[in-house]
Amino acid sequence: MELKNNELVCIVGGSITTSMINAVTKMATTILKIGQTIGSVLRRYITNSYCVG
Repeated sequence: MELKNNELVCIVGGSITTSMINAVTKMATTILKIGQTIGSVLRRYITNSYCVG
């Protein structure tokens, strides 16, 4: 079955693409890094241990 150009334009939806997977993975990694940074800041603030160089 072959679709004509005007039928191809009407297609909505699709499957998950590699770009979408990469974007979600990058977003999850960024959120995890932000959480680690906030956790480190809170731990250093609570225990009063600062790296003074």
